[in-house]
Amino acid sequence: MAVKRRSGFTLVEVLVVVVIIGMLAALVAPRVVGRGEEAKRTAALVQIREIEQALDMYKLDSGMYPTTEQGLESLVEKPTTSPEPKRWKEGGYLKKVPVDPWGKEYVYRKPGDHGEFDLFSCGPDGEEGGEGDGKDITNWE
Repeated sequence: MAVKRRSGFTLVEVLVVVVIIGMLAALVAPRVVGRGEEAKRTAALVQIREIEQALDMYKLDSGMYPTTEQGLESLVEKPTTSPEPKRWKEGGYLKKVPVDPWGKEYVYRKPGDHGEFDLFSCGPDGEEGGEGDGKDITNWE
């Protein structure tokens, strides 16, 4: 009489694998968990650089940057307020004005306190200024 052998894992083998996976998760999780805010800050900086490039193209065509009142919307639609741009690229310079990774609008000021224009995100706290994790993401730093 032949004995049938069952294939599969024993309860002890499964428990050993679960414990190993748990130990790996305990080692890796703390290193990965805090990276969400860092990734958002990096994304905001990349978006600021893209908006800066669009603003530079706007200036090349029109001879000036948009005013604070005209805002970043002038990169999407031709401004109708004074001073109107001499030349404006059909289709605009951006498809739409992005919001920062925290869902807030970027702040644009012309003239700026730090250059011809200031462009920044207020960061996760949504308030201008701040230190540490609440620090603004800017085009001048």
